[in-house]
Amino acid sequence: MNMNFKCKLPIPAEVKEQYPVSEETQKIITERNAEIADIIRGKNDRLMLIIGPCSADNEDSVLDYIFRLRGVQEKVSDKILIVPRIYTNKPRTTGKGYKGMLHQPDPSKSLICTRASLP
Repeated sequence: MNMNFKCKLPIPAEVKEQYPVSEETQKIITERNAEIADIIRGKNDRLMLIIGPCSADNEDSVLDYIFRLRGVQEKVSDKILIVPRIYTNKPRTTGKGYKGMLHQPDPSKSLICTRASLP
């Protein structure tokens, strides 16, 4: 892509270190990963539905979507495992224009960041 980087974002290990998950959250992640693996291996006969949007740029809308999707998951959990795939780092262009929620949280403003300005 034709992108000029204005700042260096942290690598995933740095983000994980800065925002550690609780033991309870880690347990949920481990259980969900096992469910997914069982479906892929055929040990669980449920259908796995990976559902987007592929690009999201509004935190409130993303959270609303996930909470609504959770309600659907509860209704179909015996037959379907819904795996949300919401990508907040995807630019909607080939490098010019909006860079995605991770790089440009406010689509109406230019990307300006420094290592110190990261949350």
